[in-house]
Amino acid sequence: MRKLSNILALALISVTLGTCAQAMESFNEAKKVLPSIYKQIDDPKTIYCGCDLSIERNRFNVDLKSCGYKVRKQAKRAARVEIEHVMSAWEFGHQLKCWQDGGRKNCNRNSPQFEIMEGDLHNLFPAVGEVNGDRSNYRFQDWNGKPTQYGKCEMIVDFKGKRAQPPKNSRGLIARAYLYMSDKYKIRLSQAQRRLYEAWDRMYPVTESECLRNELINKVQGNDNPFVSCQCRGQ
Repeated sequence: MRKLSNILALALISVTLGTCAQAMESFNEAKKVLPSIYKQIDDPKTIYCGCDLSIERNRFNVDLKSCGYKVRKQAKRAARVEIEHVMSAWEFGHQLKCWQDGGRKNCNRNSPQFEIMEGDLHNLFPAVGEVNGDRSNYRFQDWNGKPTQYGKCEMIVDFKGKRAQPPKNSRGLIARAYLYMSDKYKIRLSQAQRRLYEAWDRMYPVTESECLRNELINKVQGNDNPFVSCQCRGQ
């Protein structure tokens, strides 16, 4: 039954979003597509905090009570869903000449390559808005910190150190998104980053929802994340 439901979901997303799979041409385009993908996933959640999501009129809504989320500072932003670049736009953008010549705005105006990278669905996840803003472009690390900032959500943002420690249930997703972006777009990672993400990839294997998400994005965007697919085939 589950395989049948997956096939039906892929058929539905194809009808909804069109039969011609192609890369997203911009981040704005990708943001419009992502809710339609998550609508096909059983029990969709935000990345990092694992809050329940619902999708109405192609917009995400978040239930903060479902994950025991406690507002740190920005109640209005916490109440909305924002689309998070797991590998931040700064991290993949600053290595491009357009960024070096004029930052993100210049890349958006003058670099089709950056637009495709910015809109790549494999790197985009719904997140609690406040957490998305707090994380900023900080790199992920694990320093065995104790989470206290967001209630039962175990995300930690170290503003002084400009780093973030994600909950264990999101580390596999993060690792495979980073490794994918690095491989596909030739984004340089430090040795420490690569070791961390390769370790998280091994320690936190794919889930059924992650496999389905990967299939749905492949259907729409025209390519899979091989770091996800290879594990899904082995299940």
